Amino acid sequence: MLTAFILVTVEREHLETLGDRIAGVEGVAEAYTVTGPWDFVAIARVQEHEDLVETVTRGLARLEGIVRTETLIAFQVFSRHDLARMWSLGLEPPEESPPPTGA
Repeated sequence: MLTAFILVTVEREHLETLGDRIAGVEGVAEAYTVTGPWDFVAIARVQEHEDLVETVTRGLARLEGIVRTETLIAFQVFSRHDLARMWSLGLEPPEESPPPTGA
């Protein structure tokens, strides 16, 4: 499995509409709006480098409103934390109650 972080700059008038379209590109697992010089970060998870080429050049680059992308390919993973939980913005599932004890 290959993971890549794709930094995306878009035209201002497309800021509100491109998030869902970026997330819908085959190979993109997640898309986030971000602060700083980039407007979005797309996280791609694909099997082969050729799949990443498809995702970036035939998927993202063809979306109207995208001005520039920069792709960062991940080499190593140092954390095995549950990423979905980390990115959930504190929306944790309710904690399970312990089973009742006998009286």
